[in-house]
Amino acid sequence: MPTRYSPAPGAYPALDTQALRAAFLVDSLFQRGELDLVYTDTDRAVIGSAVPTGSTLTLTAGTELRAAYFCERRELGILNIGGDGIVTVAGREYPLAKLDCLYVGRGSRDVSFASLSAAAPAAFYLLSYPAHAPYPTALAQLKDATAVELGTVAEANRRTLHKYIHAGGLKSCQLVMGFTRLHEGSVWNTMPPHTHTRRSEIYLYFDLGAQRRVMHFMGQPQETRHLVVADRQVVISPSWSIHSGCGTGAYTFCWGMGGENQAFDDMDLAPLAELR
Repeated sequence: MPTRYSPAPGAYPALDTQALRAAFLVDSLFQRGELDLVYTDTDRAVIGSAVPTGSTLTLTAGTELRAAYFCERRELGILNIGGDGIVTVAGREYPLAKLDCLYVGRGSRDVSFASLSAAAPAAFYLLSYPAHAPYPTALAQLKDATAVELGTVAEANRRTLHKYIHAGGLKSCQLVMGFTRLHEGSVWNTMPPHTHTRRSEIYLYFDLGAQRRVMHFMGQPQETRHLVVADRQVVISPSWSIHSGCGTGAYTFCWGMGGENQAFDDMDLAPLAELR
């Protein structure tokens, strides 16, 4: 499990493109037949993927977590962005179609992943934060998500936000998670952008297609940079950084947060006129 260390706000403006990507972009996930994990010191999150093909994949803690099993001190959010699959937690099977979400609570043992078809495998996105309290493992299908319509055609940011793990949905200790799908013809997300110093946020961009890209804007509002992001790549956004994007076409992204609170609207807006 490789580790990513987030540069301090004062250090990141000096980073070149390669160093920015090495610090904030995860481009190694979703390999067929593999389970991959990345640890980040940003709120001690673990980012991962599981794409089971011929056999079941089992989640383990590895040496990095110093734990008997992965969820011994952690909670886990799982979003399926591929074909139909099954996640098994402590002997109970949870079927996940595309865009279904599973919350796995602290203390859950024996987590594994399987696909119904090796030709069209599930692609499970994993996001985990430390947890100080246990909450029940629970499944939410796409129809169960809290949907919020945002944006306008005129501003090219019409999008539907789907909330899964939050105070009014699947209960968790500190993890908040869902996804946003842009409507055809819209390309901007989270604009004007914001920061939230009480929690980090992690974006997975997907359903772009091989030829499309998203320009993900990051950094302090007066010292912004951008990352060029491809399909199924992840951006780590520390608490001091804005996070917004513009694509070469419509796309979907999974957002996940962890930190001091779960208040969805706890954010500090960065007006466009102040961005540099």
